[in-house]
Amino acid sequence: MKLRGEQLAGHLARELVPIYLISGDEPLQLAEAADAVRRAVRERGFTGREILSVEKSFDWNRLASAASELSLFAEQRLIELRLPGGKPGDAGGKALRAWAENPPDECVLLIVSAKIDASARRSKWFQALERSGVVVQLWPPKPNELAGWIRQRMQARGMRASAEAVALLAERVEGNLLAAAQEIEKLHLLYGEKPLELPDVVAAVADSARFNIYELVDTALSGDASRSVRTLRGLQGEGIEPVLVLWALAREIRQLAGMALEMESGSPPDQVMRQYRVWEQRKPVVRQGLQRHNRSRWQQMLRRAARIDRLIKGIDKGNPWDELLQLVLLMAGIRLFKGAAGV
Repeated sequence: MKLRGEQLAGHLARELVPIYLISGDEPLQLAEAADAVRRAVRERGFTGREILSVEKSFDWNRLASAASELSLFAEQRLIELRLPGGKPGDAGGKALRAWAENPPDECVLLIVSAKIDASARRSKWFQALERSGVVVQLWPPKPNELAGWIRQRMQARGMRASAEAVALLAERVEGNLLAAAQEIEKLHLLYGEKPLELPDVVAAVADSARFNIYELVDTALSGDASRSVRTLRGLQGEGIEPVLVLWALAREIRQLAGMALEMESGSPPDQVMRQYRVWEQRKPVVRQGLQRHNRSRWQQMLRRAARIDRLIKGIDKGNPWDELLQLVLLMAGIRLFKGAAGV
């Protein structure tokens, strides 16, 4: 069964199915949809939770083993499978089909995935999951839909705002939903449920000394290394989870790697940025990033991001914030080791 993102809450209030597949590229949407499933599972008495992260060398037998352990311990459990690549491969596809054809009792499988492309949606494993459970594909609002998304989110918090105030906020965040959510929360703290007018939002934006993730990405792309360091340390000091910082950086790096590939194939920069839906206000910093690094370097930075992900999950040893600092400096054009190849 397919559901739109806005239909998920109503579905979870009525029933719980054995399998949920949530996919998309927008961190905030993914996190909130997955949280909704986790909350519904807990409310129905599921006490256990196991997380499986699909890395390059992931053993898909672990999924079958998790099902065996369920019957052994007789415990209602949530199995959370994280699929950052969006494709499970042959072994994974077979494992997911087997699970979908015979879902274990007393278990909910939650798959959180990057955006799944059209070819994968035609695969047998995807169709098996869709038959046995719920598939939610999340699409970020288009530029002309962002103001409506902001207004709806404000209304959910009991807030009201003029059209001009909403438009200014939409212009500020430029499609970054995480930044938009942060700004709405800040406005709620400042003004509560008071109707917001344009001067209120202008004042809040002008007086903001808080660093945010969106600013970090663009500061690094602009090549301002010192400000990038201050911004990252500010996020760390505010208690922001490193996984949110990494997701924002990795999403941008992945997009820049794709744009660099198109440009190396001969496509003009402006055409590529239109293809990737780069907002007009962001084009200067995106262009700076593309001029600073070629496709190979962006791909090397993606590999660094994958290592940071392992650090955050505890698979590798190290300090995620130190590694995030190195990644941000590389984006800004600072070579960390003289004479080292690549990045």
